[in-house]
Amino acid sequence: MGHEPENTLGSIQKALELGTPCIEVDVYWVDGELIVFHDNRLERTTNGVGYLCEQSFEYIRTLDAGGGQSIPTLKEVCEVIEHQACINIELKGPGTAAPVVALIEDLVADGWNRNAILVSSFNHRELVAMKQFDKRIQLGALIYGLPVDDSRLAEELGAFSVHPSLEFLDKRFVDDAHSRDLKVYVYTVNHLEDIVRMHQLGVDGVFTNFPERVLEKYPQRGITNRWTGRADSPVI
Repeated sequence: MGHEPENTLGSIQKALELGTPCIEVDVYWVDGELIVFHDNRLERTTNGVGYLCEQSFEYIRTLDAGGGQSIPTLKEVCEVIEHQACINIELKGPGTAAPVVALIEDLVADGWNRNAILVSSFNHRELVAMKQFDKRIQLGALIYGLPVDDSRLAEELGAFSVHPSLEFLDKRFVDDAHSRDLKVYVYTVNHLEDIVRMHQLGVDGVFTNFPERVLEKYPQRGITNRWTGRADSPVI
């Protein structure tokens, strides 16, 4: 979103052009469709008004999400990515787990590597639901702040990774996560000094709006078909 309107097909395509190995999108379940959108309201990023989940899919598709682009569906995003990068699907709204599981099964049937897909959320109830639907799906536990027991909750969720905020992260948290065999992917890391600091702390990857800033400093091994650890330094 440092180059194109966020959560649009244009931003997905730009990330691929920059060589980003992993792409993150935000997803709501609205009117029977998986909608790729960040906020619960429409005003900040579109010319629409109101709560996203109270709108019809027909109305949502009439809105301008920036530069004349429409709000995409998750299926459309995956069609653009089409094996060129891994994907992190962040569950934003309630009731997203079941339809996302169904879409993942369609992607796997279409040739996607199951390990190229990571599902994350701040709503850990949705992550529990994901695990109940399909234990094979890799989960990422999003957190804001520093829990007293560090990344224990992510471990108890059976997560693959934990996603802490840049502003709170410290070495203790990173070391604790790694001791629990969790990957650490940090959001949102845009400034070069923070990118360097995250590398020094030993995190496994970062979420950034400017992937070229990471790629120029820390060359990647190229696009992989699975989520990886620090050896491949995912840029998200």
